[in-house]
Amino acid sequence: MKPSEVEKPRMENSTVLMTGGNGFLGTVLRKPLQRQGFSVLTLGRSAGNALCVDLSQEIPELPAADWVLHAAGKAHTVPGNAAEEQAFFQVNLEGTKNLCAALERSTSLPKALIFISTVAVYGRSEGLLLDEHTALQGATPYAQSKREAEDWLLQWAREKGVTLGILRLPLVVGPHPPGNLGAMIQGIRNGNYLRIGKATARKSMVLAEDIADILPRIADVGGTYNLTDGYHPSFGELEESICKVLNKPLPREIPLWLAKGLGRVGDWFGPNFKITSDKVAKITSDLTFDDTRAREKLGWNPRRVLEVLPEYLK
Repeated sequence: MKPSEVEKPRMENSTVLMTGGNGFLGTVLRKPLQRQGFSVLTLGRSAGNALCVDLSQEIPELPAADWVLHAAGKAHTVPGNAAEEQAFFQVNLEGTKNLCAALERSTSLPKALIFISTVAVYGRSEGLLLDEHTALQGATPYAQSKREAEDWLLQWAREKGVTLGILRLPLVVGPHPPGNLGAMIQGIRNGNYLRIGKATARKSMVLAEDIADILPRIADVGGTYNLTDGYHPSFGELEESICKVLNKPLPREIPLWLAKGLGRVGDWFGPNFKITSDKVAKITSDLTFDDTRAREKLGWNPRRVLEVLPEYLK
């Protein structure tokens, strides 16, 4: 069943300006939007974009668009020094400001802007069904830069009369996923992935493709929403699903006490080491988010990650 069953606004032949259109999420979202009848104009640094610009720098005047999907951002890395920390703010915060300044120089402002944010803004390492009212305490450069971008956009949108939608996403699943899920798949494929303890910790996830169906609705009504698949699979369920499709044995299990000890050793080598105390804690703690608001206001009705993931591994 497709995510949104509510009546969608008629926006055929509308133009969507998409930042990050050649990134992991943007690549997945672009084709469904085009199938819905939207003309998608991508903006980014690579030559494959319709508009080749660097968000971290001043942006020339942009062509008018009916709404903007701001999916570009810096993620999936752990900064090792002050310069790398500042890079998150230069892209995620200053890049957002530069984009909006360029939109103001267009012949007309967009009707709406949708900002792709993250559940990292909550700053929680564990918790169950956290909703949009949860305090924003994310303190990493990634989380803080997204928090500040959200705050800045809220004020900008009010002043300019632009409908603002903010999507706080957990782990996003799609073809060739980056980050931790991609590392898990590769580790299982290569036979060097280890299960920590019983792998019962549940995490919220969402299918990238499902997000595309509700974007026109968000552009119409605005608001801030968590999106998840509503099931929140455990690490063990993910591992078993991946192993089955790849025809691999279940991962070997190491005791939690041993993993914690290895994490403390890894702490000496810095946050980018393969195993650290922080990474062990994240893998072994439940962290799920409540998407009731999106279901009630947007008609959000996603598929389960575990049902679709095998298609991405074949």
